[in-house]
Amino acid sequence: MLSTNAIRNIVGIIGNVLSFALFLSPVPTFVKIWKRKAVEDFSPIPYLATFLNCMLWVFYGLPVVHPNSILIVTINGIGFVLEAIYLTIFFIYAPNRSRLKVLKILAVELVFMGSVVAGVIAGEHTYKKRTFIVGIFCVIFGSCMYASPLSVMRLVIRTKSVKYMPFFLSLTAFLNGVCWTVYAFLKFDIFVVIPNGLGALLGAMQLLLYFCYYRSTPQEETKGELQLPVSASMAPSAGHKEPKNGVSVQR
Repeated sequence: MLSTNAIRNIVGIIGNVLSFALFLSPVPTFVKIWKRKAVEDFSPIPYLATFLNCMLWVFYGLPVVHPNSILIVTINGIGFVLEAIYLTIFFIYAPNRSRLKVLKILAVELVFMGSVVAGVIAGEHTYKKRTFIVGIFCVIFGSCMYASPLSVMRLVIRTKSVKYMPFFLSLTAFLNGVCWTVYAFLKFDIFVVIPNGLGALLGAMQLLLYFCYYRSTPQEETKGELQLPVSASMAPSAGHKEPKNGVSVQR
């Protein structure tokens, strides 16, 4: 019979695969940017947010903070690299004003991350305290990012169309949230449970909305391209182009 640690590792590996699929979901968008050599009205904010979130979770999973969390480090390390690639592509094809905005936000994120690392390593000398401090930051940023689909869900209800909420992306997001929640419960980790439990709940709500409004959506609209997330603060308003859907990932 498998031990709890063995089961947890298996669940974590499955979670890595699901998270990797979510991290790859923006690829069609960046292929389009690369082919058109223009970012048009595409926003880099979700990618910048995910970039910071991945850095926090990588730090959380390091042995100096929270030992025996290598699977958290691996997937968020991959996410960190992919987000860096996405941001590089955006930077290459963005106008100067957008480039400057990206550089400013990146600078703030790096200073913030450096301060967290230095403060935790130098100021706290036990795993428990380090885990608590970094975990709080991870929960805050992770929960905010998992709440990002709320704007798309509101759009689905308003338009009675699932055009901007692809089924398989929503399903993968739901399974990803469930998988990492189970992983966290097997060796209880409240800081992983909270954001991923929220992600599972929101993923389930997306699936419910999909089944409610699928029939009222023109069939040609259900084949839209996949996009990375829009944040809750970027919900569309009158006179603004409606955003595409996507999902943020964090462990």
